[in-house]
Amino acid sequence: MTAFKDGVSSNTHPLNILPDGEEPQLDRIPLFEVYMRMAEELAKRSTCARLQVGTVVTDALLENVLAIGYNGNAKGFPNQCDSSTPGVCGCLHSEVNALVKAPGDIRDKVLFITDSPCVMCAKLIINSGTTHVFYRRPYRDTSGIRVLEAAGITTVHYDRWADEWR
Repeated sequence: MTAFKDGVSSNTHPLNILPDGEEPQLDRIPLFEVYMRMAEELAKRSTCARLQVGTVVTDALLENVLAIGYNGNAKGFPNQCDSSTPGVCGCLHSEVNALVKAPGDIRDKVLFITDSPCVMCAKLIINSGTTHVFYRRPYRDTSGIRVLEAAGITTVHYDRWADEWR
């Protein structure tokens, strides 16, 4: 039976798979959780009135942060929503803000997002060369997760360690 370093069986990222017979050693915070917490801290910079979202983009080996993002208005615009109507507030999504800064020639990106992506962000994630998307909370419309999975991208609802190591 496959064992996972972080104890999260849905996290099938190659760096999380233990060799046969080896047991997980959970003596320190998993690196996957470190990046998720970075995304949570970035979300605190969001200027969206309804939902604050943060994103961290790493390379496949989780060794380099390629880009960061949070949702808000366009650069140089007022730090506020254009509208109070849900779904049309005018804020750029955190995934968009992160992926426009990430190098396009690097494939096999890994994303850590506080909330699962919408369908349009899921399509952008697919085109960006991402292999894994970790998210803390499912968004109210989970269609984006289904789009990612249909494209073969591994999605991981990563909330196992949300209250540990605080």
